[in-house]
Amino acid sequence: MKNCLRVALIASAALVPTSAYAETAKLKPIVEARLRYENVDQDGILREADALTLRMRAGFEIKKGDFAVLAEGEATLALSERYNSGLNGNTAFPIVADPETVEINRIQLQYTGIPKTVITAGRQRINLDDQRFVGTVLWRQNEQTFDAARVEYSGIKNVKADLTYAWSTRPIWGSEGFGARQRAIGGDNVFANLSYKAKTWGLTGFAYLVDQDEAAVQNFRNSSQTFGVRGNANLPIGKAKLGLIASYARQSDLNRNPNDYGADYLLGEATLGIKDFKLTAGYEVLGADAGVAFTSFQTPLATLHKFNGFADKFLTTPPNGIRDLYLGAGYNFTKFKTLPGLNLNIMWHQYKSDRLDQKYGDEWNVVGGFKIGKKISLLAKYANYNRSGAANFAGDVDTEKYWVQLDYAL
Repeated sequence: MKNCLRVALIASAALVPTSAYAETAKLKPIVEARLRYENVDQDGILREADALTLRMRAGFEIKKGDFAVLAEGEATLALSERYNSGLNGNTAFPIVADPETVEINRIQLQYTGIPKTVITAGRQRINLDDQRFVGTVLWRQNEQTFDAARVEYSGIKNVKADLTYAWSTRPIWGSEGFGARQRAIGGDNVFANLSYKAKTWGLTGFAYLVDQDEAAVQNFRNSSQTFGVRGNANLPIGKAKLGLIASYARQSDLNRNPNDYGADYLLGEATLGIKDFKLTAGYEVLGADAGVAFTSFQTPLATLHKFNGFADKFLTTPPNGIRDLYLGAGYNFTKFKTLPGLNLNIMWHQYKSDRLDQKYGDEWNVVGGFKIGKKISLLAKYANYNRSGAANFAGDVDTEKYWVQLDYAL
């Protein structure tokens, strides 16, 4: 990684025109901090998790001419370690996946000298579409980044092509990761998007090839190839706005994955917004093939906390897949000036299997927050998963979580 970045920097410097050196470099500091308390009460574990963690990021971005260099460090400190971070050995507590870490979060070089093209090389954030397949997991204290080379081209009207080759994934486990929870996972990952965006609708075709070389990480079973399409539309209906999303994808095994499988993904979602009020209804299916572990549709590089409930019961899709029916309502209190940005959102999920029609359970999610000035925000969040009948997959137990979080960004 260091050698790749060194070569990229030297090559870039050689390409900078003489006139670019005459331009004034622009320096942008990066300073972020997040203090969070997370409580987890999970059946089958006598103790509750009480995690108080502080996450800090600091760095800079320097822009000069067609080039930009960004470097950012990240550190997470456990102020109260009454929780199982996944690495600290505190197995008497439920997992809160925020281990202590100090690491380089991002270090990248960006070039914009080709018209309508952005080229980024190095350790970087990659969020594609709604992050259902590739994302940075920003909810966790240590985000997921990628050692990658990415090209984004928008030289054709309404069209964008986005192609990434990532040779390493830096997951949420940070610098101390080991075993099944590695600090880095090598491989030959390819992410390709081609999208068309009109005034009221859009269409995206995608191909995601996930190749993971670490045998300790699910014995190569996360390696897969996924091809699909996603469409969206935003339609005015009087004073209301109707948003529609539909997506389909097909996934199968890739390279050293020992399983031979094929599984489908389906999503249909509608939102109705009337001034500050919004209603949401959706149905998502991560299909299953044979009912064997890791032969169902998996999304190991996604921002998983965004999907299938905040209780995080489905970070790994169960062998029999999942069907998630969800209904939600949200309100932005724009007229309440005392607490700017005040909002409240409620979501209900009903989970079933894709095969055998097993009832998994129901879940309620509540989240709200507001801003304190321009740089500080406060968030509170709640999740309650209730199992239906017997357990149908690993970790299928009643689980209750709540969070209180304070964010600062310069």
